[in-house]
Amino acid sequence: MATQEQLQKYDMTIGIECHVQLATRTKLFSTANNDAREVTPNSNITPVDYGLPGMLPVLNWEAVRLAVRAGRALGSEIAMHSHFDRKHYFYPDLPKGYQTTQMYEPIIGAGLVAVPLDDGTTVEVRIHHAHMEEDAGKLTHFDGYSLVDLNRAGTPLIEIVSEPDIHSAAAARAYATELYRLMTYAGVTRGDLYHGNMRFDVNISVALKGAATLGTRAEVKNLNSFRSIERAAEYEFKRQVALLERGEPVLQETRGWSDDTQVTTSQRSKEDAQDYRYMPDPDIPPIVLTADDITLMQADFPKLPSEYRQSWGDLELDSSVIATILDHQPVARLLDAIVAQHGTGNLVRRAFNWFASVQAEDIDTAALESGLVDSHRVAELSKMVEDNKLSSTSAKDVFLSLFDELYKGKTAEEIALEKNLLQVSDEGAIAAVVDEVLADPASTKAIEDIRSGNDKAIGYLVGQIMKKSKGKANPSLAQKLVREKL
Repeated sequence: MATQEQLQKYDMTIGIECHVQLATRTKLFSTANNDAREVTPNSNITPVDYGLPGMLPVLNWEAVRLAVRAGRALGSEIAMHSHFDRKHYFYPDLPKGYQTTQMYEPIIGAGLVAVPLDDGTTVEVRIHHAHMEEDAGKLTHFDGYSLVDLNRAGTPLIEIVSEPDIHSAAAARAYATELYRLMTYAGVTRGDLYHGNMRFDVNISVALKGAATLGTRAEVKNLNSFRSIERAAEYEFKRQVALLERGEPVLQETRGWSDDTQVTTSQRSKEDAQDYRYMPDPDIPPIVLTADDITLMQADFPKLPSEYRQSWGDLELDSSVIATILDHQPVARLLDAIVAQHGTGNLVRRAFNWFASVQAEDIDTAALESGLVDSHRVAELSKMVEDNKLSSTSAKDVFLSLFDELYKGKTAEEIALEKNLLQVSDEGAIAAVVDEVLADPASTKAIEDIRSGNDKAIGYLVGQIMKKSKGKANPSLAQKLVREKL
C-alpha cells in the first residue's frame, strides 16, 4: 500500500450510484409481492418476472408516484415525458437477458444534495439524474456452484447517479447517509439496508493534485452500509495510489468489497454503455405526466432533514446531537413539535439531549409512532427539571419509563411519584441532612478548603447531601444552605 507521503500527492474523486428499492406493494411490472424479506427463495415470482414468452409487463403507477416524490427530495425537475429502454447483458439472475431501465429519458432530472460534514462544513453534491429500473435476482455463491433466487427480480428501483463531487471517504459516507435520510423521510423506501433496500456503487479515481483530467475509475459494487462505503473508499484510494506510484495502470473494472478482509477484489472488467446495446422497450408505453399529476404525486410532502436543521439553528446544539436525532424521523417530528410549542430554551435543549443519549440504547421508536410517547409528556418532564422537581438523574429514569407500556397513559409527574423520585425542596428537611453532613468528620477537609477560598470543594458536600437523601434533595437549595451555615 501507498505511504502517507505518496497519498498526499494525489486527490481522490468519487461519484456514487445509489439503487433505492421503492416501497410498493407489488413489483415494477408484475403482481408479485415486492417484499421478499425472509421469504422462501423463488416464491415471490410470476411468469412476467421469469420473462416467459408471451408475457407482457404492466407498469406499476405507484412506483412512478414514489419516483416523482424522490425527485422532490433531491431538488430535481421531473420529466413530463420519460420512457423505458432495454439494457442487454447475460447473467444467471436476469432470465430475460436484458434489464428494463431508463437510459435516454429518465424520469428524474438534475438535482442537488447539501451534505453536512462532521466538521460543520457542507459539501454540495450534484445529482446528474435518477432513473427507474427493475432489479435483477440474487446470486449466492458457494465453492464450485452458485444458487439463484429470483424473488428480487422485477423489484422497482430508482438509481440515483451523482456527479463526481466527492473528494474524501468521510464525505462519501456523509453523502450516503444524507441520501438515506432523504429517501426514508420522503417515504420512498423502507430503508432496510440489511436486506438491500438501498445499495451503493462507489466509483473512485485518483489523480495527481492539480491534474486537468480525472484518473481511471474503479467501481466498488453493492455496498449496503455507510461504514463500508467509507472504508472501501479509503482502501481503493491507497490501492490506486500504490499502483500509480509503481508505474502500473489503474484498470477500469468492477470490484467487490469484503467486510471480513477489509479489501476490494476484482470481479470483472467494467463495461461501457455501448456494450449493453440499449434500445427502447417496445412493450412499455412512455410515461407522460402533466404539471397537475406531479403536484398531486408530491402532495403532503414531509419536512426534510435540511428543513429540520434550519428550524433548530437557534438551539445551539452539537452537530452530533442533531445527526443522531435526524437518524430517526419519528424522533425528529416529536422534537420539532416541542420546538414549535416551547421555543428554543433549555427546556427544549434538554429534550434533544435526552433523545440523543438514549438512541444508543436502541429505544423502540414505535412508541412514538403509536402515540405512547408524545411531545406533551416529554415537555412536561423537562419542565419538572426546570422547576427543580426532579434531578437530572431521576429525570433520565422517568424519561426511559415513558417508553414502557407499564406506564402508558401516566404523566411524567405520576411516574415520578410512583417511583418516589420527586425532589425534596422542603428547606427544613434538607437543612437536617446538611447538618448531618457538616458534622461528619469526613467533611472536615472540604469545610476547611471552602473557608480557605477553594469554592469547588462545596461540590463534595453537596454530593454527600444528595447521597444521604438518596438523590431527592434539591441540589441548588442544598448548596445555598451549606453556604449559609459556613
